[in-house]
This record gives sequence, structure tokens and C-alpha cells, in this order.
Amino acid sequence: MIDAFKSAAADVYDEVVDLRRTFHRHPELSGEEHETARRVAETLETLGLDARRGVYETGVVGTLDGGEPGPTLLLRADMDALPIREETGLDFASENEGVMHACGHDLHTSSLLGTAMILSRHQDAVHGQVRFCFQPHEERIPGGAKFMIEDGVLDATNGVPAPEAVFGQHVKPDLPAGTIGVRPGWFMASADEVYATVTGEGGHAASPHEVAADATYVASQIVVALQSLVSRQCPPDVSSVFTIGRLIADGAPNVIPSSARLEGTFRAMDEDWRYRAHDLFRRVVENTAAAHGASAEVEVREGYPALYNHEGPTRFVEEAATEYVGPEQTVEADPWFAGEDFAFFLQECPGTFYQLGVGSEHGLHTSRVAPDEEALRTSTGFMAYLAWRYGREQAQDR
Repeated sequence: MIDAFKSAAADVYDEVVDLRRTFHRHPELSGEEHETARRVAETLETLGLDARRGVYETGVVGTLDGGEPGPTLLLRADMDALPIREETGLDFASENEGVMHACGHDLHTSSLLGTAMILSRHQDAVHGQVRFCFQPHEERIPGGAKFMIEDGVLDATNGVPAPEAVFGQHVKPDLPAGTIGVRPGWFMASADEVYATVTGEGGHAASPHEVAADATYVASQIVVALQSLVSRQCPPDVSSVFTIGRLIADGAPNVIPSSARLEGTFRAMDEDWRYRAHDLFRRVVENTAAAHGASAEVEVREGYPALYNHEGPTRFVEEAATEYVGPEQTVEADPWFAGEDFAFFLQECPGTFYQLGVGSEHGLHTSRVAPDEEALRTSTGFMAYLAWRYGREQAQDR
């Protein structure tokens, strides 16, 4: 079947590229994926597949019933874009000013549609059911994954059994186009946002000795103190990152402001440490402020959990990739500190999240990232092969 899927991937390649360029030209932000969802649903319907719209607002779920008995498998792609002004100079660059598909979700969506095209051509050979999940709102917490799960995307529906496994892919610019990267275990970091407002006393910059607490100075001391969270408190075998990305003290050259605002991100590859660090963050901020005569209000916005790839499904993907693209193009992925709400799916169901190399000079979330579209030949055929192989093996084991 590998040759059949590669041939089908070549046949649908031009159509998939056209879809990708359409999505890229008309990007939509998180929660606003209305036209993207419409195009997705209509494409699924032209394939004769059932397309359920409005699964958590703009989400779309399609179902393919195989010709042979077997399990249900869920394949997922995200659809939203980022608030970035594109500077690629591509003929199909974004026409939505200040919005860009800078994280590859246009490739994810078009690729999964291509997978549906290929599997629909070989529907009689498919064991079980394949559920195609097109998810909105991945780029901004709280994300769309948990709400699609709450809307039943992982449940039995209309006589179709619940998915027994979930697979997803993400483009990786620094891997050559068509390369598949896999990693079992903890793979991507939790992504929480942290905020603190420090309140002191404002006054004249020439008289800091008359100010009870200089909020700018106190906030600076808090930034320094917070570095100890990872360097002194994090277990040495746990990977973690803490960064304050924004400090706002809106005074003037001759004005000490009465308050200052800190904003940052906290990431970890371990859920136990993650929540312990939340408590430590609150304690360090509040106690440091109090030690300098100020007060602080602290907020931790929980984002996505750390993403854990299950051992069995990950090794299955690795074996399938070795067969499909060859051992030289199947690599072990490095731990990745980006956040990804596919982690919510993996908390509920066995599965794995793997990387697709797209060979771009510029990285994700930049205005110039330009993935190599040749990767779509691999992504569509490989995911179709993955679905077919999974269904066949699970059916044989029953």
C-alpha cells in the first residue's frame, strides 16, 4: 500500500497546494476561523464524507467509514493564524493585514484534507473509521482542544465508536522537507502565562528617599529573584524555562510611577513541577514586594499541559515512517519548548504528536517563515498510510 499512497499523494498534490495557498492568503485569528472552516467542511463533503460543523464554534469534524471492520482513529489539524505582518514576498502572501499563517497551520489543514482525499480513494481497504478533526483556537490559551473534547470529539457518535488513538503532526522548519521527527515521552512543554502588578508609591524622581516603595525598583528585584525558580528550585532532571518578557513601569524621566506590571511565560516538561512552580512564583513575588514595602497582585493563567507522547503509538509512528520515508529521513526529535494544546488529546487518549520537516530558512512565528511545499507530498501520503496501517494492525489483533 505504500506505493499506492505515494501515487495518490502525487495525484492530489496540486490540489493540496492550492488549498494551502488559499488558506495562507486568507488567514484567520484564533476563534475567527469561519471561512477556513467553511472551506474545510465543503472539501470534506465533496469527498462524500460526513462533516459536522460548529464543534466548539468553528471546529469541523469529518468521518470516513472504512470498508473493513476495525477501530476508530482520530487525526487532528489546527486552523488558526497569528497576529503577524507577513514579509515573505510570496505571490500568495496574506491579504489580511497583520495576520499570517506563521506557524504552519495552513499546511496542517491542507495536509489533513489531502489525507482525507487519499483515504477516500482507498476507502474499501481502510479498517474501521477515521475521524478528521479540524481544530480552531490553538494559538491562544485556553485553546480549542479541550473544548472540542468537551463537545464530544473523543466520544462515540452516531454509532461510530470512540477513537482508540489520536495522531497529529506539526511542521518543523529546521528539518529537511519530508523528514519525520518522533520522540516518545515528554516532548513539548506546558505553557502558562504569569502576571504580577506591583503597587508602591509614586513621587518625584529627584526624591526617591521620600517614596515609601519605588514600584520600578521593586519590580526589578522581583525579576532577579524569579530566576531562582529554575536555577535553585527546579529538580535537575526536569527541563523548565521561566522568562519575564514584559515590564511596564509607566512613569517618566522625572516621575517614579506608583505601580509596575510584569508579564511572562513559564514552561515545564513535568506536570508536578509545573504546579509547584506556580505556588513558588506567587510566594517569591509577594514576599519580595513585601520586603521592600510594596504589595503585589499575582495571576497565573494556566495554558496547555506538557505534551506526553505515549510509547506504543510513538514507536508505531516511527516504524511506519521508517517504512514510508526511509530510515535516513526518520529522526529522533529534540525536546521542544513550544506549547501545544494537542496535549489535551493525549491526556485523554493514547497517541503521539510528530514533526514534519519543511526546510525553511526562517523559523516559526516569524514574518518570513516560508515552508517548502514539497513536504505536502510526504505529509498527506504518510498520514494516510499511518491511518491505514493502524486500522489493519488493530483489526488483526482482535
